[in-house]
Amino acid sequence: MKKTLFTLAITTFMAGTILTGCQNSSKKEEAALDNVEDARENLDDAKEELTDARKAATQEEWDAFRESTTATIAQNEMRIAEMKASMKKTGKSIDEEYAKKIVDLERKNNEIKAKIQTYKNNANSDWESFKQEYNRDMDELGQALKNLTVDNK
Repeated sequence: MKKTLFTLAITTFMAGTILTGCQNSSKKEEAALDNVEDARENLDDAKEELTDARKAATQEEWDAFRESTTATIAQNEMRIAEMKASMKKTGKSIDEEYAKKIVDLERKNNEIKAKIQTYKNNANSDWESFKQEYNRDMDELGQALKNLTVDNK
């Protein structure tokens, strides 16, 4: 009888330990899954905040950018005007292609100027891509101005 009670007690203890241990593991697993989901949500929120911060420029950054842009565009306009004036001063018959190139450069400069004037600096606009596109356009325009004034003789 003692042996039977002892065996029953040990069996009950082992079964209780196993069931309790399994139950804790499943609870731990559920808690870990909840933590992972929370972490993913926090990560998504942080990504959205970072993206929003990148999209809109600060007012100071926008003002500085606009000021430097206006100066660069004015400088390009002066260079184009100088090219037109030198074309008339020489008295030579400048070929039509050169005149067309000057008109194209003037058009590109005006398009860039219009982009700057119509850009709205807010959370819905993508500041980084706008800035990259502007820099690319200005580099191309600068190279075109430089290449036009180079004498290939």
